[in-house]
Amino acid sequence: MSQKQFAYSIDQFKKIAQQTIKTAKRLGASAAEVDLNEGLGSAVSVRKGETENLEYNRDKGLGVTVYVGHRKGFASTSDLGEKAISDTVEAAVAIAQLTAEDPFSGLADPNQLAKDIVELDLYHPWDISMDESIGLARECEQAAFDVSPEIKNSEGASVSVQEGQFVYANSNDFVHGFPSTRHYISCSVTAGEGDQMQRDGWWSTARCADDLEAALDIGRQAGRRALGKVGAKKIPTKKIPVVFEAPIASGVLRHFISAVSGGSLYRKQSFLEGAIGESVFPEFISIKEDPFVRRGLSSSAFDNEGVQTQKRSIVSSGKVEGLFLSTYSAKKLGLTSTGNAGGAHNLSVHAGTHTHEFSELLNMMGTGFLVTDLLGHGTNMVTGDYSRGASGFWIEDGEIIHPVQEVTVAGNLKDMFKAIQGVGNDSLNRSSFKVGSLLIDSMTVGGD
Repeated sequence: MSQKQFAYSIDQFKKIAQQTIKTAKRLGASAAEVDLNEGLGSAVSVRKGETENLEYNRDKGLGVTVYVGHRKGFASTSDLGEKAISDTVEAAVAIAQLTAEDPFSGLADPNQLAKDIVELDLYHPWDISMDESIGLARECEQAAFDVSPEIKNSEGASVSVQEGQFVYANSNDFVHGFPSTRHYISCSVTAGEGDQMQRDGWWSTARCADDLEAALDIGRQAGRRALGKVGAKKIPTKKIPVVFEAPIASGVLRHFISAVSGGSLYRKQSFLEGAIGESVFPEFISIKEDPFVRRGLSSSAFDNEGVQTQKRSIVSSGKVEGLFLSTYSAKKLGLTSTGNAGGAHNLSVHAGTHTHEFSELLNMMGTGFLVTDLLGHGTNMVTGDYSRGASGFWIEDGEIIHPVQEVTVAGNLKDMFKAIQGVGNDSLNRSSFKVGSLLIDSMTVGGD
């Protein structure tokens, strides 16, 4: 199987999508939209130098949503033959005729659909053979073992090479799509013995293989992180400053994104209901959205409904300026779509003069807890109450004293956001949400 050749061209996908919409209209739909996608790739994992898994993937699919007035139906197929598509459309129309009316359902406003589709450099096939992938994974894992004799076991190293393409079309004469790639290298190892065995890892992902961290660096970082956890212990329960390390800081702030997203707001399941114009963060915090970052992990000129995306401010001087709305959620709230059907696009946090080197953040904290891992799910999006299992390091006078495990960090997200004291300049290029480490003035850390 060729790993670098799609079965269909974008133009063929567009013709299939347009024909599907014609079929839907012929069968009684008043409006319709179609998603066509195709993906292919390979993945390999090795453990202790031995090849553990080899995977090839190739798939395709068509999903059609039809509207009969305000009634909605959906059906999908992996067979792109003419009869299979016709049967799928027929099924979607039949489903629509049986569903209850929803006055908020329907296609995006034609005036909001993207017209000038910019090219964002998202497609970079990685010309690497399976044998080369295996060699790269072995090199990555061996680099972790070479960090110390105390690293004696491994959960493996992986290399994944993926490419895909899609077309979205609707009956308002919108039809566009593009190919994209995403590649991945990861490593996870175990250090120590007996009760002191500790696991950690590192990984890198990018649209283009040239933008990935080197396999040797990924392995070494995985080894150093696992080794640094050996000797971990609990700490007494107390209220102290906390630093969330950059790899997990975006996860903390994603709760803000969820709270100002349409689904949470119209269901009244958000602790930030009515947040527009409200000061949620300190004045020095800004959050921006930029869908047009070249090679960005969440870049796109239009969202999942064809709505034009836009570069905009979400938070400025600590105040909320933007929500994340699809067409449906916007209608429910009496607003207009923000081009976020399918999620946010390349978010970044800016803190001006409150941006610091990581070591400076620890010095500012003085004595406290550096969180490097979060466990479990303990967030109440209605109240903002936050409690997660955590591990990391105890800090005194800005210096790491010893690793910490089996504790919890707890607070309320509203209080946490307002209590941000500084942001690190150590953001990583492996997420669609770029933010450095976060220093929060006070949280309850529960241990012994």
